[in-house]
Amino acid sequence: MSDLLAVFGARIFDSQAWHDDAALLIEFGEVAGIVRQSDIPAHATRVDLEGGMIVPGFIDLQVNGGGGVLFNNDPSLHTIRTICSAHAQFGTTALLPTLITDTVAVNIAAIAAGVAASTAQVPGFIGLHLEGPHLSLARKGTHDAALIRPMDESDLDRLIEAAANLPNLLCTVAAETVSPEQIARLSEAGAIVSIGHSDANYSDVSEAFAAGATMATHLFNAMSQIGNREPGVVGAVLDHPHVYAGLIADGIHVHPASIGVALRAKRGDGRVFLVTDAMSQTGTDIQTLTLNGRLITRADGALRLADGTLAGADLDMIDAVNFMVDVMELSIDESVRMASLYPAEAMGLSDTYGHLHSGARASFVHLSEDRAVQATWIDGVEVYRAGAQPRPI
Repeated sequence: MSDLLAVFGARIFDSQAWHDDAALLIEFGEVAGIVRQSDIPAHATRVDLEGGMIVPGFIDLQVNGGGGVLFNNDPSLHTIRTICSAHAQFGTTALLPTLITDTVAVNIAAIAAGVAASTAQVPGFIGLHLEGPHLSLARKGTHDAALIRPMDESDLDRLIEAAANLPNLLCTVAAETVSPEQIARLSEAGAIVSIGHSDANYSDVSEAFAAGATMATHLFNAMSQIGNREPGVVGAVLDHPHVYAGLIADGIHVHPASIGVALRAKRGDGRVFLVTDAMSQTGTDIQTLTLNGRLITRADGALRLADGTLAGADLDMIDAVNFMVDVMELSIDESVRMASLYPAEAMGLSDTYGHLHSGARASFVHLSEDRAVQATWIDGVEVYRAGAQPRPI
């Protein structure tokens, strides 16, 4: 069999343009080009998709769990594999397993699991997201108040070491509890710093961005809102041109009107991108789960604690994309970019992730005409096909 694959029979979206009557050429896990079907090299192995569309694989930067497991409950290599496999069926080809506020011991175990996943080259694993524990009590959301604490020197050293040992590290912190100096040191060490679970004012958030923070975690949720005299975290994120922002697009976490305002208001190169904030229920029919010993119930499209607080989201990436198309009336082009190219740009990975240009990783989703996932490919290998027996990754 040839090392060159030619995948054809579907329209191809490379992140900028659509290609009809074309084939995606794949060699050694990378995109070798897009050519007309009539120009497929004779020695290529052909894969006919028989309709639909090929789009760049989705990238999810906030994934707490999936497949019945939660990263906080079992921060291990097995859990990371399970999460990546569960989300592949919804078009996610790259993700950051996310640890929310927990103990020092659990943080250490999570980082070790991430290093092990990197060594094992788990398909779909691109690093870790550590969301907390250095957050604002006033905007804690579902995070356990008893575990939220300031960042000390040992925490900072641990994160700097993690940034050196992981492929990518995203850290969510509150602008009022982590100093600009600490943010600068994290950024200089290679970590991506995101502002979230923060009640800070515009000035403090602006200082955090000036120090090196480049992202905001789940825009609008668990952060100070725009006011007439105080723009808060939301206003700062929309106003600073280079800042990216994750968005939970399920119609529950953020009202569609607010999403529309944010998309129209966002200045500069920094974009709003899609995240799921998914918990262990993704890819399963489970109705209850636990986090830090607290019961979470799945009902009416949401996950909630007993007091009604939202606890992650009952969302996957293809549903988020379809929400942007069907509810927000964005084009499929822009909706896909929000799930692929923009998160890649936010993490500094857009040389090889988030598009299907030559040299990119051959990670893509085959969608039907009604935008249902038919198959998911990671680095030139099909890891999921609708109706087929799930294959471990």
